[in-house]
Amino acid sequence: MKKDSFVSIADCSKESIVRIIQKTEFFEQNPNQKLLEGMICASLFFEPSTRTRLSFETAVNRLRGRVIGFSDAATTSSSKGETLKDTIKMVSNYADVIIMRHYLEGAARYASEITDIPIINAGDGANQHPSQTMLDMYSIFKTQRKLEDLTITMAGDLKYGRTVHSLLTGMSHFNPTFHLVAPEELKLPDIYKQFLDKQAIRYFEHTDFSPEVINESDILYMTRVQRERFTDLMEYEKVKNVYVLNNKMLDASKDNLRILHPLPRVNEIAYDVDDNPKAYYFEQAKNGVFARQAIICEVLGIN
Repeated sequence: MKKDSFVSIADCSKESIVRIIQKTEFFEQNPNQKLLEGMICASLFFEPSTRTRLSFETAVNRLRGRVIGFSDAATTSSSKGETLKDTIKMVSNYADVIIMRHYLEGAARYASEITDIPIINAGDGANQHPSQTMLDMYSIFKTQRKLEDLTITMAGDLKYGRTVHSLLTGMSHFNPTFHLVAPEELKLPDIYKQFLDKQAIRYFEHTDFSPEVINESDILYMTRVQRERFTDLMEYEKVKNVYVLNNKMLDASKDNLRILHPLPRVNEIAYDVDDNPKAYYFEQAKNGVFARQAIICEVLGIN
């Protein structure tokens, strides 16, 4: 990764993660700035998105930048057969930074290698979602007042969930303990378990979403089973509602527990959880604007 792109959380040092979190805290307190005045940010979303796209565009607008781009690849020249390389090369002529979501794993890194302007990865297939990771880590820091030595439970789709893959990597600098709750069909891929083993990070795999696991947790990270990642709809139907968190399940949980979710949710968090003070997923989404302000300034070298 070029020094000014933001493609994978794996390319970020502990120091750079802490620096971005500090910038995020600054922007939460001071969201309206003129730091991008006169600059243009290209928002290229080859895959549908609501929260991520609007969050990035709000971040740019609050920094007084301007946004160009598209939210539907069908309206672009890619529908005529234009290659990703040609699209990136052309858009690089018009913008100071490119924010890109793509359905192919590795697309953001490829884009970063063929252009001289920064690329921010807004999600590439089932691979990485590093800006989500930064808002997740900021949410963890804000609710726990630390990142070190936390017990984090991740439940649901750990196979295709790019937010899970990125968060495992980002938190690896801070001595976490992970509980990984998933059905056999959606277990964490071996490559990520090998990474955790190499980093000497404690983790435990479960198929049962038990009270014991919930009650040990500082952070409970729920995930949606993503229909769009399945080629076999029968497999999707089998696992889509395997874990559903309801309010009663939180009765004996720790006082400091906070429930996170990258959203959108489907059925995995019951609506009766929403009014529980331990539910933090809507505030988490709000934190995305401040985290993305920090990331944009980071890649552009704006302090």
